[in-house]
Amino acid sequence: MSDNEKSFEQQALDYHRYPNPGKIEVVPTKPYSTPEELSLAYSPGVAYPCLKIKEDPIKSYDYTNRGNLVAVISNGTAVLGLGNISAEASKPVMEGKALLFKIFAGLDAFDIEIDQADPEKFIETVKSLTPTFGGINLEDIKAPECFEIEERLKAECDIPVMHDDQHGTAIISAAGLLNALEIQGKEISEVKMVVNGAGAAAMACTRLYVALGMRKENIVMCDSKGPITTARKDLNRFKKEFATTRTSLQTLGEAMRGADVFLGLSVADVLTREMVQSMAPRPIVFALANPAPEISYDEAMASRDDIVFATGRSDYPNQINNVLGFPYIFRAALDCRATTINEEMKKAAAIAIAALAHKPVPEDLAEAYGVPGLHFGRDYILPKPFDRRLLTTVAPAIIRAAEESGVARHKITDFEAYGEKLESIMCSNEALIKYMIQTQSTCARQSV
Repeated sequence: MSDNEKSFEQQALDYHRYPNPGKIEVVPTKPYSTPEELSLAYSPGVAYPCLKIKEDPIKSYDYTNRGNLVAVISNGTAVLGLGNISAEASKPVMEGKALLFKIFAGLDAFDIEIDQADPEKFIETVKSLTPTFGGINLEDIKAPECFEIEERLKAECDIPVMHDDQHGTAIISAAGLLNALEIQGKEISEVKMVVNGAGAAAMACTRLYVALGMRKENIVMCDSKGPITTARKDLNRFKKEFATTRTSLQTLGEAMRGADVFLGLSVADVLTREMVQSMAPRPIVFALANPAPEISYDEAMASRDDIVFATGRSDYPNQINNVLGFPYIFRAALDCRATTINEEMKKAAAIAIAALAHKPVPEDLAEAYGVPGLHFGRDYILPKPFDRRLLTTVAPAIIRAAEESGVARHKITDFEAYGEKLESIMCSNEALIKYMIQTQSTCARQSV
């Protein structure tokens, strides 16, 4: 480990430890400095909102912070880049996610680490917490258990539940794919795609692409044993969903020949330059393994000059970053009191994010990223994470989709006023923006 890496490690440890341990705290939102104010806040005044909520539970959104409160819940079994590290060890990550909810969408979030690997017990625990929250963000739960956990909770809870490792990645990569296809002059219904990885994110991405028009018969998914075909006898029900009838395929290299799109959510360096060269003209390669992608940026760009390439890293163009989605998805879901986050809302989010990348980039944002003159094209298929327009663009689009699909319990009647409300909660700290951009780049370089 280099001196710079040791220095950054110590900075990170000090950041989390001093002056107070952790990254979040609870702050009162009402006055409490007089006996009268305390009597309103607690006994006897608190009885009146309690009785209103007893008469109609939905009024909990009117008299408590429920409508602005998200639970970030994990059991620590699949923490990004760290693996199964325990519920306790996952807490810094979940606190960080809570911080991002606040910064990007003005949402309060409590991190909850549950020491339970059994899916049934985990589900029951989370269900029992739902009266407290407006939405539940599941995080870093290993596959295949995460599929059952989310599926059950969505069916049995009346508030939105989303496993961000699955659907956040799906929504952002779908937005990038829509724009990459436009740049490459290809139709989603016609392209052939190879997916390397068959975990939670890969499954969710593929399902969303299909919902957007990709044909399932044009997809080959691979796991650690190679292409998932109908000839294999070792497939669980999730992998069977994407088993191809091309039973002659034995390797990733064979599947890559003539493919238009590669989506990697697997391991580093599994994709070779030769495989990329075997793809169809004007290919799209999303190598999203972190911190090291399936093929390096330099190797991919050297393989051919007609490629659109994206990774999960902040130090290269076209970062697929979940922070482009989850704050605004939950902001919208809570603001319209949605009962779920459905496919229509996910598609609306992807389309809105993709559309924003077409708009002129504010000069101050481009300068903060050190890319003056940033504009839609091969190296800019997605908005930057600190683009303040994301909140006011994405959240209203999701709310409209929730209303049209019948899952919104609260109708937004004045979107102009709603937009003004969103603008008032956006992060506008220029120093913070520049610092966060620099920190992302530093972390990415040190993770190589």
